[in-house]
Amino acid sequence: MTANQDPDATLRHRINELVEEEHRLERAHIGKALDGDEKARLDALAVELDRLWDLLRQRDARRRAGLDVDAAEERSASVVEGYRQ
Repeated sequence: MTANQDPDATLRHRINELVEEEHRLERAHIGKALDGDEKARLDALAVELDRLWDLLRQRDARRRAGLDVDAAEERSASVVEGYRQ
């Protein structure tokens, strides 16, 4: 990421890319089961999306609290996936 890119916009762009990939994969298999690789990819997409949404929420919370948004860090999958929904 270059200095003139907005980190939040970059995160949102990446989230949108992953959501599009997730939707393409799901649409391609309407009415039929995913194979093992496709299921693994769909699961990986879900985890990566959770991690990126978490980072975006951290940045937003830090901004509202008047803290340094760049101190927010992407958390591990085990941490993010352990949150209660």
